[in-house]
This record gives sequence, structure tokens and C-alpha cells, in this order.
Amino acid sequence: MAITVHENRPAGRHAAVPSGSLFRRIYAPRVSDALAFSMATYAMPLLVLTITSSASLTGLAFALEWTPRIAAFVLAGKVVDRRGAAVVCFIASLARATVVAVSAVALVMLPRGTAETAVMLVLAAVTGTLSQFGFVANEAVGAIVTRRDQARPHGIQAVLVGIDQTAAVGGPLLAGFLLLAGPEWMLGCLSAISLFAAVLGLQTPPTPLRVVRADAAGKDRALRLGLRTLLTLPALSWLVAGLACSNLALGLLQSASPVIVVETFGRSAADVGTMWSAAAVATLLAITCCRLVLSRLDLWAVGVVSATLASAACLAVAEAPSYPSYTVLVAIFMAGDGGLTVVLRTVRSLIIPPHALGATLSLTMLLLLLPFPAAGVLVALTPPSHLGKVILACALVQALALVATFVRLRNDATLRMVAARR
Repeated sequence: MAITVHENRPAGRHAAVPSGSLFRRIYAPRVSDALAFSMATYAMPLLVLTITSSASLTGLAFALEWTPRIAAFVLAGKVVDRRGAAVVCFIASLARATVVAVSAVALVMLPRGTAETAVMLVLAAVTGTLSQFGFVANEAVGAIVTRRDQARPHGIQAVLVGIDQTAAVGGPLLAGFLLLAGPEWMLGCLSAISLFAAVLGLQTPPTPLRVVRADAAGKDRALRLGLRTLLTLPALSWLVAGLACSNLALGLLQSASPVIVVETFGRSAADVGTMWSAAAVATLLAITCCRLVLSRLDLWAVGVVSATLASAACLAVAEAPSYPSYTVLVAIFMAGDGGLTVVLRTVRSLIIPPHALGATLSLTMLLLLLPFPAAGVLVALTPPSHLGKVILACALVQALALVATFVRLRNDATLRMVAARR
């Protein structure tokens, strides 16, 4: 597949890198967009449950939120390549602000019933798509700035990761408390944050490279290249398969937790947000610990410990007797999942051949995202009284998959090579 790379010099306000500090140009827009992304991701199913009191519609909203994200994954990358990260950041944030504001007005004007439910389901799908475009554009901005600031690229990436993790802590908590005041308040705040992200996004730098594919079959060829590369790397194939099963359990917890916390434990929307904020803190701590212990332990050991934590917590969460125990178990599960993510990203970054890096990364991300809409469909089809059994079944699948993965990788030469290169 022939690819031509040349300088991208958009016209107008994006023709040059804006002057000013990194905070104004990069970090402030990232904070706003990351907070809006986090609120939209965790609040939409909870919003649908608050309005409809239907577990099935809550699961459907989760599926509708994630399916367009997956479908937009490749398209978002192409648009960023062709139009520039700054343009995409601005348009995606402004469109999300507009759609959310219109939906908030519709909720005030429409009577409770089918029309209101339809608005919420469409909103979940649209915000999912726009959030994906904004996410890809912000990732491109991070890569651009890292390349241009050769003096401290790791420092910039550390700040960006910290922003994302902090937003993951604050987003669910803020959305949950705002829902106590009413859905319109939560949507109004989400719209305001998205609008703020759009305004700040005008300060972000342009994408420096444009990628133009020389043939119409470029996408299919890239997919085949990624698949061939993945099949020739058994260590990566096993890790992706194991984490895909783990993501099914994660998606199930994300989509079912509003129903379980509100209806089974009788708690409020704010408690759902508190639970996911605690889980985000646990994830951040686990990622930090993994980075520290990887200098003393090998990847396999870190992976086994993380897989054990995630599997044990998920098996136990199906029988959690109370909200506090459920919150603790979800936090432990997320900590284990964070450790597994560190292992996967480390292996993925070191063993994929340079000529197939983009294609293989895109394919692995796609495979890891596919379980999320499937989890939403499972919740939509399952009566609330049987959600615990479905979670237990997925936990068993996850545990068996992770055991098979790390037994297979116990003496894998690739992991030993990765350990030697670190």
C-alpha cells in the first residue's frame, strides 16, 4: 500500500502553532475535553435509568453509546489526518455542546414517555460518536506536542495521562451529584464544559503531517496487514484475547452498575458516580505501582498478579451483599485491569514491527473495544434480578481466559525478550 506523507499547512487560524504556554494551548483544552468525555461515558446509562427506570433501556443506551464509537474509530483518524487536530477538536466539542443543550431543552418540553426515551437513546449514540472524534484528535495533539518538545517529551505525556486519570475520577462524581438536582442540570453542565473545550480548542496546534493513501483499498489492506502481524505475534495475540474477555466483564459492570446500585442497593445516582471515581483512583494507583515494580519484576509476574486481582474481584462482585462491598470489589477489579493494561501496552509498544505499527495498533484497539457494546446488549436482554448470574458467568469466562493466557505465556520467548529490552 503506497502512502505519501507531506507537510500539512492548513489555512487560517490553524496555519501556525499558536503562541503561549503549554497550559493554555494543550493542557487546558485537554482538561475540558477529558472531563466532558468522562461525564458522557459514565453518565449516559445512568441518565437513561434515572428517566426511564428501565434496566433494559439502560443496557441499550450503553450499547448505543459504544457501537458508534467503534464504527467511528477509523474515520476519526482519517479526518484528523486530513483536516488537522485543532479543527476536529473544535468541531467535535462544539457539536457535542449543541446536541447536549438541545437535548436538555427537549427534556424540559417533552412529556415523560416514548419521545423522551428516544431523545435519550439518540443522545447516547451521538455523544459517543463525537466523544470518539474528540478523543482521537486530542491524542493527535499530544503526539504533536511531544514530537515538537524534544527536551521533555516524557514530562508532557505524564501530564496528559494525569489529566485523563483525574478526569476519570472527577467526571462520574460530578455527573452523579448533578443528576440529583435533575437531568437538565447534568446535561447543562456537560454542554457548558463541551463549549468551553471548543473555545479552548482553538488554541491547539495543527496536525503537522497529512497521510494520503494512494489506493481506495488502503483501509482493507491495513486491516489485513494488522491481522497478519497479530497472528505472527503469539504473545500479543494471547494478551489481546485475554483482555478482550476481561473487557466484556468490565463493560458488563459499567452498564449494569447503575441498575445494581440504584435498584438493588437502593442508593442514589451520586453513589454510582462515587463508586466509579473510587475505581478510577484504584486504577491510577495500580498503574503507578506497576510502573515502579516493573523495574524489579518481569512482565509475566505483574500480569499474573493483575489477572488474579481482576478475576477474584469480578467473581466476588456478583455476590456482593452491600454497596460498600460492591464499591470495594469494583475498585479492586479496576486496579487489576489497570495492571493488565500496562502489561499489554508495554508488550504492544516493543514487539510490533515498525512497518505494521499503525495497522496493528488500530486492530488491537478495535478488538478490545468490541466487547463493550456486546455487554450493553447483554444487560438490555437480562432481567434485573438475573444480572448477578450474568456477571458471574462473564467472570468465569474472564478467569478462564486469563488463566489460559498466562499459562500459555509462562515461558514465552517474546516476554523474555521484552524484559531484556526494558
